[in-house]
Amino acid sequence: MRFKILLALVLCVASVGFAQDDNQSNLQPTIMVIPFTPKGSDLRTNYEHNEWLRVAITKVKDAFDQRGVNTIDFRAKLKQLGNAEALQSDQKTSLKDDIIAISGADIYIEVEANINRSNSGNSVTVLMSAFNAFSGESYANKVSISPKFYTDNYEKLIVKAVDEEVPNLLTTISEKFEDIRENGLTITLNGGVSEESDLKMDTEVDDMGSLLSDLLEEYIADTAYKGNYHLQGVSDTRITFDQIRVPYKDDNGNSFRSTKFALDLRRFLRTNEIKASTTVVGNSITLTIQ
Repeated sequence: MRFKILLALVLCVASVGFAQDDNQSNLQPTIMVIPFTPKGSDLRTNYEHNEWLRVAITKVKDAFDQRGVNTIDFRAKLKQLGNAEALQSDQKTSLKDDIIAISGADIYIEVEANINRSNSGNSVTVLMSAFNAFSGESYANKVSISPKFYTDNYEKLIVKAVDEEVPNLLTTISEKFEDIRENGLTITLNGGVSEESDLKMDTEVDDMGSLLSDLLEEYIADTAYKGNYHLQGVSDTRITFDQIRVPYKDDNGNSFRSTKFALDLRRFLRTNEIKASTTVVGNSITLTIQ
């Protein structure tokens, strides 16, 4: 009885952690549960030909739904992407990346389900790994093994495994997400000077004697969320910020976009008569001074 009461309290706390929003409902995270697919394998094939994996994904999503978490249906997004594949045939992104991109999810959870058969009974191992959809940062990794039973009803074993570990997974994700709401997301910036440029990082770029590296650092210091950033290093031709904190949402309640940060940086440099180009991959920005 004491165990049941304790479990109920854990579920309640985890659910409240996601439900409370400090009057900012748009800051609640959205989660999509997807299949874990080994490197070299096809995500769609793996999902469509693995019955127990599909069951596990459904049960994990249902477990989140029952706790009031905003979820996105992986199957619907897979179908939506399939309808648009002809238009995207020239793109080289992976199916997984495409699914995450069109979903709009804040967090995705990769699920793996393995059947364990033995003379002493059968069980199921369910692995659940949560990641930030924007940066790919790992949030949590949970492994749950169902009790052994002399049964071939693996669906029930999957339910037992999922119900055992989802509360812990949800609590960990909630803690990670609260940190993002409080301290922002992390992006990186790798800046360099092209071979054709007359500029160097130690070139003076204004009448105050500011160097190009100083100009870049001052801009990052002014725009980083709560002034939180870290300059990893500077050389004649390169400058690297291995951590720049940015808000999870902008003033209009829209999700932060690395492309917008890169655009604002280019415009700032242009006001200082410095031309630059940027390449954005996920949370990583590469800046090239012309």
